[in-house]
Amino acid sequence: MEFRRVADILKNGQPQESVIIKGWVRTKRELKGFAFAEVNDGSSLAGLQIVLDSSLEQYESTLKKINTGSSIEVAGQLVASQGKGQKIELQVSKVTVYGEANPETYPLQKKRHSFEFLREINHLRAKTNTIGAVFRVRNACAKAIHEFFQNKGFLWIHSPIITTSDCEGAGEMFTVTNFDLDKLPKNEEGKVDYSQDFFGKPAFLTVSGQLQAEVMAMAFQNVYTFGPTFRAENSNTSRHLSEFWMIEPEMAFCDLEGDQNLAEEFLKYIFQYVLDHCPEDLEFFNKWIDKTILGNIDNIINHEFERVTYTKAIALLEKASKKFDFPVEWGIDLQSEHERYLAEELFQKPVIVTNYPKDIKAFYMRLDEGEKTVSAMDVLAPGIGEIIGGSQREERLDVLERRMQETNVETDNLWWYLDLRRYGTVPHAGFGLGFERLVQFITGMKNIRDVIPFPRTPDNAEF
Repeated sequence: MEFRRVADILKNGQPQESVIIKGWVRTKRELKGFAFAEVNDGSSLAGLQIVLDSSLEQYESTLKKINTGSSIEVAGQLVASQGKGQKIELQVSKVTVYGEANPETYPLQKKRHSFEFLREINHLRAKTNTIGAVFRVRNACAKAIHEFFQNKGFLWIHSPIITTSDCEGAGEMFTVTNFDLDKLPKNEEGKVDYSQDFFGKPAFLTVSGQLQAEVMAMAFQNVYTFGPTFRAENSNTSRHLSEFWMIEPEMAFCDLEGDQNLAEEFLKYIFQYVLDHCPEDLEFFNKWIDKTILGNIDNIINHEFERVTYTKAIALLEKASKKFDFPVEWGIDLQSEHERYLAEELFQKPVIVTNYPKDIKAFYMRLDEGEKTVSAMDVLAPGIGEIIGGSQREERLDVLERRMQETNVETDNLWWYLDLRRYGTVPHAGFGLGFERLVQFITGMKNIRDVIPFPRTPDNAEF
């Protein structure tokens, strides 16, 4: 008798096959002389219906243990289902109950639960249809990302989680220390003496692996990072996490146009992959979470992205008949309402906005001719706004040093970054994609805390 996953049985199972399944009971229904139960093992949205006949050994005592949430192993023979909604079911010959679940206290009974409630029982929420579907899609996204870059010959690098440099320059970083916080050593000036700390200097959790990716791109040409990043930003909203995952490719001998081309191809690949591998889950999201999901995915896959400069985008926003909460003028950082107007209402498809004012962008972005703008890009998607941010990097040593001075970025800790421009510098570019923002967009989930297994947010580090 062969052990099979439920997803495989639902797709390929044939009557008369003898199989073993292992999973958790979702529902149970007792009738005279027999009972039905649905068993789900996490491999698919749907569970497999099992049929227990009263002739089964220890039928009554076993049935009392099989409640919603119980974990069981079932052996039996597949038969054609007589009921609606499933083609095949399992006629049980043997049941092993591994763990019972008290129906009076088990919090996931057969009813709809709010996502707020599910976050309170985060250790159990993956057993629900919605959250289970989220994590299957998340897994497919991750596999697609690696597949895309590996097929193109990119090298996956592991950038450090602990760093002494602030890539974004915003200062919203978590400090890493080995100090006894009740007995902080002080120097002669009365300030904390970090020379006595574990790393001999201030250290932080990384906000981005980009700078380290640039190091590796200078040796391997095309690389990407895919790992956790952190923000100590006190934003308790449905769009922010304190710990999240980032995908950051970096390409040597690449300019802003090449960066845009790769970003568009990358998104199309991921969306097509998820559509091909998680159709059942996407249908579920389209029916129960957001009825525009499948339309948005089709929009990404089958339309060329619109490309406009920031200057043109501002002109289009100024001409818009819609009234925005945030006034529009050249020099502002585009707000979510501006981005969504461009993608959803004006162009009705993804938009890449390029060449932003230098004063609202990071020091490492390449200064354009005229020195008012930089070679930056943001990819805006209908339904969510910015999904990718990137740029061509400043490869000219003198210009980079000047930009760092203008933006008050200390050069001492970034001496190695400047060295990249001293020894074999090349034009290079890259972008960053917030993984949870991607999963949120594909699934239509409204709160980013519901697309990561264990969300970390202000005042919340449970589980």
